[in-house]
Amino acid sequence: MKKQFKIPHTFTIVFFIVVLAAVATWVVPSGEFVRESVLLDDGSTKEVVVPDSYHALEESSPQTWQVFSAFFNGFLRTSNIIAFIFIIGGAFWIFNHTRAIDVGVGAFLSLMGKMQNLKLFKNVDLNKVVIICIMLLFSLFGAIFGMSEETIAFVIIFIPLAISMGYDSIVGMAMCYLAAHVGFTGAMTNPFTIGIAQGLAELPTFSGLEYRFICWLIFTALGIFFVLMYAAKVKKNPKFSPMYKLDNYWRERNHPTNVEKIEIKKNKSSWVVFGALLALFVYLSIEKTHTKIDFNNAEYVLPIIPVLGLCFLGLGVFSLRKGVQFFILNLLLFTVIFLVVGVLGYGWEVMEIATLFLVMGISAGLAYGTAIDTIFKLFLEGCKDILNAALIVGLAGGIIVILNEGKIIDTLLFSMANSLKDVGQTGSLAMMYLFQNLLNLIIPSGSAKAALTIPIMAPFSDIIQISRQTMVLAFQFGDGITNMITPASGVLLGCLGVAKIPYAIWAKWIIRFILLLFAVGFLLLWLTLLFNFNGF
Repeated sequence: MKKQFKIPHTFTIVFFIVVLAAVATWVVPSGEFVRESVLLDDGSTKEVVVPDSYHALEESSPQTWQVFSAFFNGFLRTSNIIAFIFIIGGAFWIFNHTRAIDVGVGAFLSLMGKMQNLKLFKNVDLNKVVIICIMLLFSLFGAIFGMSEETIAFVIIFIPLAISMGYDSIVGMAMCYLAAHVGFTGAMTNPFTIGIAQGLAELPTFSGLEYRFICWLIFTALGIFFVLMYAAKVKKNPKFSPMYKLDNYWRERNHPTNVEKIEIKKNKSSWVVFGALLALFVYLSIEKTHTKIDFNNAEYVLPIIPVLGLCFLGLGVFSLRKGVQFFILNLLLFTVIFLVVGVLGYGWEVMEIATLFLVMGISAGLAYGTAIDTIFKLFLEGCKDILNAALIVGLAGGIIVILNEGKIIDTLLFSMANSLKDVGQTGSLAMMYLFQNLLNLIIPSGSAKAALTIPIMAPFSDIIQISRQTMVLAFQFGDGITNMITPASGVLLGCLGVAKIPYAIWAKWIIRFILLLFAVGFLLLWLTLLFNFNGF
């Protein structure tokens, strides 16, 4: 009998990539660019590469036993994301203990069933409407403020929803992760990629917004269509899903019959939590009466927090009258809203976001009437459940550590930049685009890649008479597309770990979509050579 091919464990795949990176340090010559600190528009400083400063190093740094120490250094390098994953996992384990998501899913499915019976929605597949709405929302998050790490927190929410609607964990992950990164690819005002890249390229911040909005619409439409086509096949035949057997983990946790038996609780502790959070809203409304949001070169000062406080008061009373679980879902809603406000108005990063979700988890546990000691036991159980996801992020960080310690990243960059010469304007654009996509496989950080490549690509684009705006767009597309498949991405591996989806299965599923986006992305870039779009 022919032996069936067994998909390697994600840890195995990452380890072999680390080994390959170490082998490359023996073959690729060591070299580096000179770097200097520059002042950005927001007053911060950024280390950038000095053009034409590449030089070979006399001593090479081949890596051997460092393939093992790279894991330790990889954990240090990605410690913020690892801590984020642990806190999110613990917070949602407390949250899930309340069965609020199950109650919400049950109520949602019941509502969908009632709406489906109405004449108006008789011929409408409401499950598809849900997928479209959620993907549009998360694509906007990615396009406006560069949502990336935050998607790890939402995977736990949307996979049970997708399973309950008759789909699989891949659809659940695609609803938030894929959607956010499609939005990231066609971003309009992402400060972490466009903001930094345009600043380094000496372009007006967020200029060229109109054409990027068109790009975002096209990429988002393709993403939604791709997911809907796959979801329809899984709905028709569940065994079509490569996750059919592995999704038993989620089916056992979220079986519809269990949802129907959940008791809707009402207790005094939920009102106490509501009062404490309302008092916090009052305090924040006094301290942060107005929130300043910078959007598309315009500054808006709005009383966002006081308005949210009034909404929380009304929705809190309404949800508490229905039951504790509905109040806990209300906490989740306001957590998401505060996440958006925090990122756009206060520059929040993973530390603040993790703190926000921790507060949500503890508040949910207290509202449910759970003892403090039990809450923290649940938190530790959540950390234990999410351990694999956190470890794989640290292991993936080892890839970058090896390339950095071997001093070959700059050599790879220099060699790829040289390949852009003497191939014509369209050819140069194609190579520039390919270069950014390939570079993203080993350097998934958009801000780091911008600091590394834009100072080199900006003067090069002037020489070959390609606008700097097009060059930034090539960087933006290249940064976003391969983010969804590179094993060097801690965010991707973190989401896959939470979703219990093996990397090999995800890569096989998404590769066709990656190739489609790659082709469409180049077409959109090529059009900027033919037409004079605003900002280009």
